[in-house]
Amino acid sequence: MFAKATAWQASKNRSRITRMKSAYELAMERLEKNSPSVALTEDQKKEIAEVDSVCRAKTAEKELFLKDQIRKAQVAGKFKEVELLEKQLSSETRRLQEECEVKKEKLRASFASG
Repeated sequence: MFAKATAWQASKNRSRITRMKSAYELAMERLEKNSPSVALTEDQKKEIAEVDSVCRAKTAEKELFLKDQIRKAQVAGKFKEVELLEKQLSSETRRLQEECEVKKEKLRASFASG
């Protein structure tokens, strides 16, 4: 009976002991304190999705155009031009993605303030 009581008491004590938090959990708590997350309404989510959709369309349009130019340059054997167009494709894609993120952040900020 003594063994049962000790086992029961040990399990009771274990339930009171809090486990250590991971570095990730601690970082997330600090982040939440510094800048609390804002719950978005369905309309706000739709606005962000619309901006994202427009940005993806612009990116796809630019990719199609430049990939066609790359293909034409490859067929013509203009390998320097191919290299330049590939760099342009990369930078244009990156620029459009950055613009999209800026627009979405501005929207989120406007939701938080108003």
